[in-house]
Amino acid sequence: MSTTAAAKASSPEPKVPQEPSSGLDRFFKISERGSTVAREVRGGFATFFAMAYIIVLNPIILGSAKDMYGHQLDSGQLVTATVLTAAFSTLLMGVIGNVPIALAAGLGVNTVVALQLAPRMSWPDAMGMVVLAGIVVMLLVATGLRERVMNAVPVGLRKGIAIGIGLFIMLIGLVDSGFVSRIPDAAHTTVPLQLGTGGHLLGWPVLVFALGTLLTLALIIRKVPGAILISIVVMTIVAMVINAVADIPSWGLTTPEWPGNPVASPDFGLVGEVSLFGGFAKVGYLTGALFVFTVLLSCFFDAMGTILGVGDEAKLIDKDGNFPGINKVLLVDGLAVASGGATSSSATTCFVESTAGVGEGARTGLASVVTGGLFSVALFLTPLATMVPSQAATPALLAVGFLILAGSIKDIDWADYTIAVPAFLAMTMMPFTYSITNGIGIGFISFSVLRLAAGRGREVPVAMYVVSAIFVFYYAMPALGLT
Repeated sequence: MSTTAAAKASSPEPKVPQEPSSGLDRFFKISERGSTVAREVRGGFATFFAMAYIIVLNPIILGSAKDMYGHQLDSGQLVTATVLTAAFSTLLMGVIGNVPIALAAGLGVNTVVALQLAPRMSWPDAMGMVVLAGIVVMLLVATGLRERVMNAVPVGLRKGIAIGIGLFIMLIGLVDSGFVSRIPDAAHTTVPLQLGTGGHLLGWPVLVFALGTLLTLALIIRKVPGAILISIVVMTIVAMVINAVADIPSWGLTTPEWPGNPVASPDFGLVGEVSLFGGFAKVGYLTGALFVFTVLLSCFFDAMGTILGVGDEAKLIDKDGNFPGINKVLLVDGLAVASGGATSSSATTCFVESTAGVGEGARTGLASVVTGGLFSVALFLTPLATMVPSQAATPALLAVGFLILAGSIKDIDWADYTIAVPAFLAMTMMPFTYSITNGIGIGFISFSVLRLAAGRGREVPVAMYVVSAIFVFYYAMPALGLT
């Protein structure tokens, strides 16, 4: 789940539809939707620059984690996998879905894969579960169940889950940058986290992060298109200068040094490294099914909200509130989730940064084709992406976390405690327990119980009761000796 309202601009008024002027116009319905080729091209560029930060962030998040065998994914290969899947999925969305929606590895879902799946199994096993989640999404679309399942979870709880993911992403950014660190158990303290090192902010890398955060937020407030990407580029340059003139013991995963050759052939070493059912042998079928469900849920609601939001912004929603051709869009989204697992880049999903292109006037899939083409070019610029230190990239996580919260919290009915409390628990348990699964499970269980306690049990969909019961059993497994 990845998001930023920073790139969102006022959409220009659509022109009066004209007759198609060419085959390209006719195929993408450019004139019919009141757009032009120039607008679509501009929109494609705007969307790419608004979301290109994922090329850096996804490898940092996945590359910093180890599987149960202590293996880490190669950063260069992760860049290739991330860019390849984004290019493929976005091009597919443009040609098949014909909407100005770009896709890439979802922020939030990749933390589930890196911090919850991988430590319990091998990387191919974890990615296999992502593929399975994508297959389930496509089956739900094919059977028409996706829209029904969407309606089973109340809007307020969905928003709480989204906010929880945003807060979790923010905590990951703070920890990866060194701005917040874990206090070792040997300290015999009940406080698990501290500011910087020893309670103090020390070192040039932390300063780079702090300045990058302020720059990112300032650009967002100024509504500068591509704010996050601009901040990453600027702070990477600053980090390179600091690294060249100062003695920096360690930058963490990536040292900001100019590569000998910024252009290189992509490394496809991670493509196809997938074990579909190996993870179930490691964690058991119930836990494995819950892992798949967690990935599915994260992709499911993030994509649905983004699709409807971008569709509304692009004026693709009809007067009855329906999105014509949405099944094609949802099918591509499911295929994108599976393809992300197949390339080891984690689940790929729709990006709300697509509103940057819509703000430039994009209304059709041609904009997505342009964005996908730019991702394809980025395949050959891997060395430039792998020189970005986490301190320059992680301010984006704080910004994305804030923007998710700002865009969702107002939609929760805080006067209705049967929805406000579950939403609150979902959003707080994710960062506090360092687990998206726990946040979802506790949110679902509390919602079902509180509605029953309030005498409103009939308002809870059967699907919510079933899922809540599964989570109760999941939490009881250790006490029952089943793990």
